[in-house]
Amino acid sequence: MNRVRFAPSPTGYLHVGGARTALFNYLFAKHYDGKFVLRIEDTDISRSTKEYEEQLMESLLWMGITWDEGPDVGGETGPYRQTERTDIYVKMVDELINSGKAYRVYAYPEEIETLHDDLLSQGKPPHYDQQMLEKFNTPERKKEFEGGGLNPVVFFKMPRKEYRLLDLIKGEVIFKEGAIGDFVILRSNNQPIYNFAVVVDDILMEITHVIRGDDHLSNTLRQLALYEAFEAPIPSFAHVSMILGPDGKKLSKRHGDTSVEQFRDRGFLPEAFFNFLTLLGWSHPEGKEILSYGEIIESFTIDRVNTSAAIFDEAKARWMNGVYIREADLDRITDLTIPFLVQAGLISLEEAGANLKWLKRAIDSVRKGVELLSEIPEKMKLYFEEIQVRPLSPENEEQRKVFRSLEAFKDRIEYLNSWSNEEIVSTIKEILKEIKPDRKSFYMSLRHVLTASEEGPELVDVVFLLGRNKTLHRLQQALRLP
Repeated sequence: MNRVRFAPSPTGYLHVGGARTALFNYLFAKHYDGKFVLRIEDTDISRSTKEYEEQLMESLLWMGITWDEGPDVGGETGPYRQTERTDIYVKMVDELINSGKAYRVYAYPEEIETLHDDLLSQGKPPHYDQQMLEKFNTPERKKEFEGGGLNPVVFFKMPRKEYRLLDLIKGEVIFKEGAIGDFVILRSNNQPIYNFAVVVDDILMEITHVIRGDDHLSNTLRQLALYEAFEAPIPSFAHVSMILGPDGKKLSKRHGDTSVEQFRDRGFLPEAFFNFLTLLGWSHPEGKEILSYGEIIESFTIDRVNTSAAIFDEAKARWMNGVYIREADLDRITDLTIPFLVQAGLISLEEAGANLKWLKRAIDSVRKGVELLSEIPEKMKLYFEEIQVRPLSPENEEQRKVFRSLEAFKDRIEYLNSWSNEEIVSTIKEILKEIKPDRKSFYMSLRHVLTASEEGPELVDVVFLLGRNKTLHRLQQALRLP
């Protein structure tokens, strides 16, 4: 069975790049009926928080990404937080020490740092080996550590050989002999180094495919050596190219919103964000862009992941979200929009509940012209707030016809038996037939009187949703009537 994992560090909000990594792993697992594991890499104790962990999981769930094993659902290969696996790491370190593949070093951090600087000053790469580190392992130093309750650091003995990796995206990657020296795998506080913990976890969790950003490619050499040391199967690696901003530089805060939470809070729909993020580095076999969850899962394969970097196109993301907003179920869009209306001060929750039927129609009238749910309140202000209506001053016969038509419209809607779209349309048709104004001028004038804008929702919807009193009031102001 194919088993993949997403292993975020809970040190901040879920970045777009991390979300895409999670998404590609999820899609791979679902396409091949495999298992998707969520693992929390929280060994950076000073920066990791429970709040960020919960936020990460909430963001994944909002996107529609669920996991088969993880800290909240359990599983046969847990625990799924690295801070709960310390005993496992120490045991695996001892295994390497006992087999002669790792060794303890009784050095203080500043001594290792001095050694590092000395190598650089001699024009040598800062590559360590057991011979140069052995000088710290004197009987006196060991006794000093034991007396002070200190633990030695543990170095892995890096084989001096060439390593080759057949990456599923990048093709063959060659790591030349001597590219790195021996490296730390366990700190003096018994906390594992990232590369060691990742390998141990992936081995014990039986991960078959590692799909991650290509910023991790530099870690792969150390990890390949550790898999070999444990005589464990090496998973298939697929390093996905990074996401760039429009300027060709790595996506960051200077490009605008970069976290999943920010896109959610601006009014992106999860299925739109899921769709857009999938296309950042992957393409559908038929070139389709608007895709359902099912279509994406059915079509997703690693061989269609691009080798070149993806460009984050904000305009395209907004366009795609607009498509989903227009096509989504109205009840759902209404529920999602109400918090934005409340936040904008246009309506209270109680008022929204009491006027739900009207509110649905009002939201439906404007959603064709928005790309974000957060844009809807601005579009709906015409229904809630007073507008400045400029009095009309006809200067020629054609303008006078329009003026008379508006007067007739005001007079007739005041006494309509039923306030409905059908009655409103019928009234307009009668007036146009009788007075014969220029149709375009009439509609533009009526729109401007009612909305103070040249564009917006369907005009008949505006009249209906404003209601009789507001419509009459605005017409009276424009026609300078008492």
